[in-house]
Amino acid sequence: MAHSETSTTLYFFNNTDIVNTANLTRVKEFIILGFSNVKEVQLTLFAIFLVMYILTFAQHAVIIVVIHLDHHLHTPMYFYLINLSFLEIGYITVTVPNMLSNLLSSTKTISFNACFSQLYIFFFLGSTECFLLTTMAYDRYLAICNPLHYNGIMNRQTCIKLAGGCWLTGFFSPLIPTTFTSRLPFCRSNVINHFFCDSNPLLKLSCQNINTIEVINFILGSLILLTSFLLTMTSYIKIISTILKIPTADGRKKAFSTCASHLIIVSIFYGTTIFTYVRPKTLNSFNFNKTESLIYCVITPMINPMIYSLRNNDIKQALKKNVRLIKINF
Repeated sequence: MAHSETSTTLYFFNNTDIVNTANLTRVKEFIILGFSNVKEVQLTLFAIFLVMYILTFAQHAVIIVVIHLDHHLHTPMYFYLINLSFLEIGYITVTVPNMLSNLLSSTKTISFNACFSQLYIFFFLGSTECFLLTTMAYDRYLAICNPLHYNGIMNRQTCIKLAGGCWLTGFFSPLIPTTFTSRLPFCRSNVINHFFCDSNPLLKLSCQNINTIEVINFILGSLILLTSFLLTMTSYIKIISTILKIPTADGRKKAFSTCASHLIIVSIFYGTTIFTYVRPKTLNSFNFNKTESLIYCVITPMINPMIYSLRNNDIKQALKKNVRLIKINF
């Protein structure tokens, strides 16, 4: 399939050489390969991913509405949970609809601007989720390890500031690497071997030396992922240490139940993202990356509400109460 492109003159450094790319062309759109290697099951994949997307969207929407309607759930923990649900709705929406479209399309193209918008928004939301999960772990740390001062510290103003800080920091985090990557000359190919515009597959298409950008991406990814992961684990080490000191088994069980589901989500999220974005290049395999990406782009947002919210007694009681009210009104 031919490139869609315009002529331009580009100069760039490749080690010590200056390369004149006057005869090269600038890509105007990319081709997303997606799951083209399994054409015989693309309709089946479309049906599966569509159901997963609708289920994920519906679950998070229900959580947002139920927490909003029930004033008993207007606490810091559920405030952060609403933020997480909004974030994960955006997280799946930035990748899955385009993936579904490509499964039915023969062209599978995405414009240059749309590709880098997708790349930026995806990493903006991913970075925000790291910071939000860390904040939620800190909230559980205060609730369990410092319960007498919890309400004074984690008041409404503090919650808004912490959540706002997560979104704002996440917004600025991918600006530099996305800008640098978008300015690369993509002259080897315009075919992305992935189901969305991810950084590693894009970098492989450039005819410029990408070592500097790879180092920037690695350092930034390590800083965001590993720092937030270590802070989260520090909170949980202190939480578990405090729980083990509770004298009664019922007390320990009740305390642990308030943070166990969050710990499961943290393990799944960081386990897949750290292995994908903070690892040596020798371990890279695009087909393997697609499988990993499906886990944190599609599967994790779908199972998070089941783990974190829909098994939560407060959420279930609020949901039953609102369903009864709807029936009475009708």
